[in-house]
Amino acid sequence: MLSSNKLEEPVFQFLAGTFHQDIDSPEEALQELLTEESKEYLEFAIIFLTDFIESEYSDKEKNEYIQSCADGVYFPATGLKPLQWLYQVIEQIREAVKTK
Repeated sequence: MLSSNKLEEPVFQFLAGTFHQDIDSPEEALQELLTEESKEYLEFAIIFLTDFIESEYSDKEKNEYIQSCADGVYFPATGLKPLQWLYQVIEQIREAVKTK
């Protein structure tokens, strides 16, 4: 079972640190991250987020983990399940890395 209280885990830090309840919108929070973080960190984020998606946990567990960590994202408004949303985030990071 995935636990959202593992403060040292990069996936938790990424989701909870970027998409917390105090953000104006998930889109703005992601754009801020893409602008302010180094290319090296973004490349690392692609790796650890992809590893998380490809992990042995069930999609249900991954969806619940993403939703609990990224508590500033209201997933019903996105029209996506948390895992689908995270796929899109990774793609946006990939695009940003190309231009950094």
